[in-house]
Amino acid sequence: MALFKRRQAGKPGEWYYCLKHQKVEEGPECPAKDRFGPYATRKEAEHAMETARERNLEWETDPRWHDKTGRGDDEGTSGT
Repeated sequence: MALFKRRQAGKPGEWYYCLKHQKVEEGPECPAKDRFGPYATRKEAEHAMETARERNLEWETDPRWHDKTGRGDDEGTSGT
């Protein structure tokens, strides 16, 4: 008898997007490393890749993540 399960049992009402199979799943069918979620609705899971692209673009253009001084600290902080 195994001490640890390799995969979670799916829960109805939780939706995931499988990156490996490029499909929506109800309840996690694939390992966590291969999926986005959980999402509240199937429609949200269907748009997972679009949501990820939008969030990546927001991060890439967010000035808080791109320090102009090159020191790695935030502007306006004293560092003490």
